[in-house]
Amino acid sequence: MNRGLLPIMEVFTGHCGIISLILRHIFSPLNNTRLSHLCGPTDAHLRAIELALDVHIAHRHEQFKVEGPKAKAQRAMDMLQALYEMAARSIPVETVQLMLSGDGAGMDSDGPSLATRRADLKPRSKNQAVYLDNIAEYDITFGIGPAGTGKTYLAVAAAVDALQRNAVQRIILTRPAVEAGERLGFLPGDLNQKVDPYLRPLYDALYDLMGFEQVHKAFERQALEIAPLGFMRGRTLNNAFVILDEAQNTTPEQMKMFLTRIGFGTKAVITGDLTQIDLPKTQLSGLVDAERVLRRVSGIAITRLTSADIVRHPLVARVVDAYDAARLDELPAIAIPEVDAELPRVGLPKTRTPGARAIKPVTL
Repeated sequence: MNRGLLPIMEVFTGHCGIISLILRHIFSPLNNTRLSHLCGPTDAHLRAIELALDVHIAHRHEQFKVEGPKAKAQRAMDMLQALYEMAARSIPVETVQLMLSGDGAGMDSDGPSLATRRADLKPRSKNQAVYLDNIAEYDITFGIGPAGTGKTYLAVAAAVDALQRNAVQRIILTRPAVEAGERLGFLPGDLNQKVDPYLRPLYDALYDLMGFEQVHKAFERQALEIAPLGFMRGRTLNNAFVILDEAQNTTPEQMKMFLTRIGFGTKAVITGDLTQIDLPKTQLSGLVDAERVLRRVSGIAITRLTSADIVRHPLVARVVDAYDAARLDELPAIAIPEVDAELPRVGLPKTRTPGARAIKPVTL
């Protein structure tokens, strides 16, 4: 089927000297069903592309026009053509958002295939592919990055894959029980009911990757364990896949305690977001300390994820970038002395000769 003519390009210089394009494309032969699926309900897919890429999309029947900065306009047109190819049926909004995440190459990123309930599971960015490769290669892997980059989800997926392949005997998921600015100790219930809210994201990932029944069967045969970090003290974890989530809320002592639990045949993945530390301001984060102390230790991999790796709604990446920029603006400015200004002398303080006495002036 002929999908349309090659895009017609018009080049002009916009504000601030930015080179902008107007790309025109005709999808032919006319197929109203495909066009409807391409645009989404009330043009929702087109609006999502406009918002994420800062372009303007106009269309009349099968004729489409994309206007915006050169690279973004070209990427938007490429996305429209890719979506049209899969528009034989309705396109979920999640598919559009995943295509918009990262640098545009995420859908083709190489990475290990994982045996989970999600047959379509694969890395959506190059950094995510590196993260999964590091988990497969190293016994201890750190995944550090903002919310929505798949740190926890991919780690749980790798753990489920290892369990399915019998590479490990059990999965242990843990995280520190630290409130995000709220005090929850007054809530009723036993210990399990109190800690369950902290561990809910781990349950959600397991249910998605294994299914409800399989998760409960794994709990029954003790192949799956979820517990607060405090329960790890004194244990030796052999032949297990251990994940420490929300590690930015550990203390250095807790981080050392966790890392020294690792036994034979065990893999450990530590995930965290350094911009969401809920510890008191005077308390050093164990994740910050571990990254500094362990960055040159052989056998440990540290993977840095950025806002470009976020696979949630495109606005999440903008929110993260906005907060990062605001945090930089709040840093105190560093005063730089002028070239001609006399710099203060730096050196040892003046000392007297041993035995010498200060001579007072004599007044006549």
